[in-house]
Amino acid sequence: MAFHLIDRVAVEDVGEGDAVVCVHGLGGSSNTFTPLMPALARHRVVRVDLPGSGRSQRAEGPLSIARFVEALLSVCTRLNIGAAHWVGHSLGTIVCQHMAALHPSRVRSLALFGPLAAPPDAARAAVRARAAKARAEGLAGMHDITHALVNASLSADTRQNQPLAVAFVRESLMRQDGEAYARTCEALADAQPAALDRIEAPVLLVTGDEDGVAPPQAVRALAEKLHRAKSTRVVVLPRCGHWTPIERPDECQRELRAFMAALQRS
Repeated sequence: MAFHLIDRVAVEDVGEGDAVVCVHGLGGSSNTFTPLMPALARHRVVRVDLPGSGRSQRAEGPLSIARFVEALLSVCTRLNIGAAHWVGHSLGTIVCQHMAALHPSRVRSLALFGPLAAPPDAARAAVRARAAKARAEGLAGMHDITHALVNASLSADTRQNQPLAVAFVRESLMRQDGEAYARTCEALADAQPAALDRIEAPVLLVTGDEDGVAPPQAVRALAEKLHRAKSTRVVVLPRCGHWTPIERPDECQRELRAFMAALQRS
């Protein structure tokens, strides 16, 4: 595995074959996709910590979807990646949709876990309040935010029966720097939908039946707007919340492996 630091953005690069770029969500990092790696064994997998997250927390200035897209384009240019398959989670799915709409030649497919086009208005206000708390209270604020999100974003089954998944999500969130996390919250709160009618790549959409961020009905509505996509598939995983790759790794691997295999046959 190679590690790169590109304009203060931490990047892991492993494997050979067609490139896959993984884009995590708010409070995540490249490690969000570790459970999916077996499904990508025959690919070159590039996992990026977005500016302001994970090991890229030293990124300065305001954060936005546009900045994330530009950072990813810079990573791909530096690593000589042209077209790639894109795998996103949560906030990362918004970034991937913008990439596909604005730079279609860069996107061979989209596999989106916990996908949303943009936050609804009520969620925007809640995310801004979370940003203010993280900025003002630092570590103590992140502790409170983590406790609330574990209860809200993981399914009841995960909380009761998967202590390692709970521990992963807690650690992923609590490791975030309060100020950098706040700026990422603001990027999500300001996010606007991509031009979905411009996306032509095949799309896989995976959510959980208890996902309050990307509820099944909203994901189905998102799929209906992708009318120019070569194909769309919506999968709803039972007893699963918003952290789909962490809560249901086997099922997510199965769906991703089948999606990638179908692309190779087409």
